[in-house]
Amino acid sequence: MNAVEPVPGGSEFTPDGPSLEELRANSRDTARFREHRRAIVSGLSRGFETGADIDALIHGHAAQVDALLTLIWEQHGLGHGEALCLAAVGGYGRGELHPSSDIDILILAEPESEAEHAETISRFVTFLWDIGLEVGHSVRSIAECEREAENDITIATTLFEARLLVGPEAMYDRFRDAMQPDRLWDSRSFYAAKLAEQQTRHQRFGETAYRLEPNVKEGPGGLRDIQMIGWVSKRHFAAEKLRELVDHGFLREGEFRDLIEGQRFLWKVRFALHMLTGRREDRLLFDLQRALASTFGFTDQHENLGVEQFMQRYFRTICELQRLNELLLQHFNEALLEDPASLQEPKRIHQRFQVRGGYLELVHDQVFMIYPPALLEVFHLIQTHPEILGIRASTIRLIRAHLHLIDGQFRRNPVCRRLFMTILRAPQGVTTELRRMNRFGVLGAYIPAFGRIIGRMQYDLFHAFTVDEHTLNVVRNARRLFIPDFHHELPLASDIAARIERPERLILGALFHDIAKGRGGDHSELGALDALHFCQHHGLGDEDSALVSWLVRSHLLMSLTAQRRDISDPEVVLGFAREVRTLERLDLLYLLTTADIRGTNPALWNSWKDSLLQTLYHATVAVLERGLDTPPDVDEQIGETCSQALRLLARRGLNEETVEAIWSEFEVEYFVRHSADEIAWHTRALAGIRDSDLPLVLVRHETPRGSTEIFVYAEDCPKLFARIANSLTQLGLDIVDARVITTHCGHTLDTFMVLESMGHAVEPGFRVDEIRSVLRERLLDPSFDHHPVERSLPRRLKHFDVDTRVSFSPGAPGTSTRMNVRALDRPGLLSTIGCVFADHGINVRTARISTAGEQAEDQFLLVNADGGSLSTEEEQALRERLLEEI
Repeated sequence: MNAVEPVPGGSEFTPDGPSLEELRANSRDTARFREHRRAIVSGLSRGFETGADIDALIHGHAAQVDALLTLIWEQHGLGHGEALCLAAVGGYGRGELHPSSDIDILILAEPESEAEHAETISRFVTFLWDIGLEVGHSVRSIAECEREAENDITIATTLFEARLLVGPEAMYDRFRDAMQPDRLWDSRSFYAAKLAEQQTRHQRFGETAYRLEPNVKEGPGGLRDIQMIGWVSKRHFAAEKLRELVDHGFLREGEFRDLIEGQRFLWKVRFALHMLTGRREDRLLFDLQRALASTFGFTDQHENLGVEQFMQRYFRTICELQRLNELLLQHFNEALLEDPASLQEPKRIHQRFQVRGGYLELVHDQVFMIYPPALLEVFHLIQTHPEILGIRASTIRLIRAHLHLIDGQFRRNPVCRRLFMTILRAPQGVTTELRRMNRFGVLGAYIPAFGRIIGRMQYDLFHAFTVDEHTLNVVRNARRLFIPDFHHELPLASDIAARIERPERLILGALFHDIAKGRGGDHSELGALDALHFCQHHGLGDEDSALVSWLVRSHLLMSLTAQRRDISDPEVVLGFAREVRTLERLDLLYLLTTADIRGTNPALWNSWKDSLLQTLYHATVAVLERGLDTPPDVDEQIGETCSQALRLLARRGLNEETVEAIWSEFEVEYFVRHSADEIAWHTRALAGIRDSDLPLVLVRHETPRGSTEIFVYAEDCPKLFARIANSLTQLGLDIVDARVITTHCGHTLDTFMVLESMGHAVEPGFRVDEIRSVLRERLLDPSFDHHPVERSLPRRLKHFDVDTRVSFSPGAPGTSTRMNVRALDRPGLLSTIGCVFADHGINVRTARISTAGEQAEDQFLLVNADGGSLSTEEEQALRERLLEEI
């Protein structure tokens, strides 16, 4: 029997290996069949490399597999009689096969013949696997298909796409009849189930397409979203091709072209992924993105890597496909789910808009042409009417069709400027409407600079979203600070936000803070100019315009100061305060900084960063209250800290004489770099300690600094920092801060702030006991060496080139040297650095550890073996060794 349903659009191409005639003559020669299969894949690869049409490759591959399966089916004696059918299902049923796609088949069997042919069917399937075909198969009767489809929408969808390969047509027709909407899954219920399935899938993949390694098939805007349109069309209209949606008035010709163009691009990307990896890989993994960019002809340009250009093309494509998906699903929603009675009488809510069936629509199709500001008015109306469910498909289409009206004249129109600012100043729905404006293309048209960052990604592990999505995340985070329901997330920030006047200044700072990314030059400076001009043109006064511009220019200042500088140093805080100058600017910068970090990458924000920013905020407030021209009084600061610590210790029964005796061994630096709470904790532990108790190891699982604190009191030795760093690294802990103080009696007070690898503080109980016991055991063991911990480099890091840089600058005059290290954040990096220090007799006084994606930027305050600053020769030797080891 011959196949009765050829692949739609399939084209013939002949592989170089054994022909079908040869295979027919050598039906049990597995090697020949394997060679034929390899030749098919090789032919696909050559075709792709030489620019063959992607449709021809994908449909042609399915056609070749059709022929091969039909031959093998017949050679196994299954092609005779009227009791068995072989059908392609799923994507293969659509005639779409990528190089490593699963080949899904359905073997239809009459109930009485299934057992009779079970052994032969098993041999048939085994043979397919033996020759290199990755098949997914099921053997079912028509009744079983109907029952399974009724219970599972995924199975139903797969079966609805069935295509007969070989077998009796009458039997297959009975199967198709059983799958009809009047038997199961009518178009209304099918659409509702598939919509819920899509929403679940989008949530599973992060509810956004803008992830570091998007899935070209399953992610939002990916191939599955296009298939969703096809499935619903087929069920509702019995449409075999997407083009039929144009005939039914659900798509316009231009939209259909955009849909097909997007599908073809994603097909090429997925095809290339399969060819590059030799497996079914649908994720744009970091280690593949550069190769894909090269495959698609993108090359590095000034300020714009080839891989970033390629990924921007990808993200813009899926963004457009998401828009089309939303438009079409809204169409289906209106046609399939809405109550026809609710559509009869629209409710007029404005002279240009009305509500029909809960959705906003224009009163007529010429509204935008007659009154262009309505292109912004629509978003303001839906913002102020939360009862409206959304915008009708016809109006979405008209918005998209009239984007050309948003030109220079439109942007200069005072009415448009007032409308945009009214949306930003609204008490609710700001983020929702900005996101909607972005989806429909309005935001990028109204602010052309924003349009240039749409879909733009940065090839690193720090930024998890494209620039436009990150920007809107920051706006969302900033807006949440003003909503009481979210006060528990960031209590300090929410309290500050409650006293902020004119919150739109913060929102504008968030909207413009990264708007100049990718232009070349300092994006903060360029963005500050954009923000200044925008604010001046949109009714903000000179003072507020300058403030927003300053926010954009300085949006990284607080983050960099808190994470890379020693904020226990009063001079550092004073320098920061002089940059900020006023409490109002400090408040707004603090809010923007928290919103920015939380919107960059979900893994970046943790309690440690939170505590750093809070500490810097409170310290700066104190400086501003004291006055910028008043130098920090270290003695006053130490006195206040000691007084607080004494009060805490008195409550624990320690008298002042005992405490003073302990403190007399400490350097002044100790009291500057530790809080009253920490000093009291250390002092309690040291009261009455004996030499036999050393090394003393204490662990507080959670502290006001937002991390776990490990305190070590031991005899001083050059290798101590390296041994502790090695031990903590082997325990799987990330060191974020270290302070090493030497006492007058030759002991060290070492404080390490650590987090678990997932960014949270250590859990109390067993884990705390493990850290304490293992660290003490290692420090007591003379055989425990300080050699660096070696771990394999994670997959994501292997494809990043971070130039290792080591630089030195003076610390305290004549007494210390500051060293900065920038390097790839590989496992065991701090352990390696610590071991180099030990080998060179260098002692660490403080360490501040900072990571941004794949890049580590660590800062150390060092002294040499004599307790002084490093000489030029010592610096050079240390630099050379670090560059060699890292």
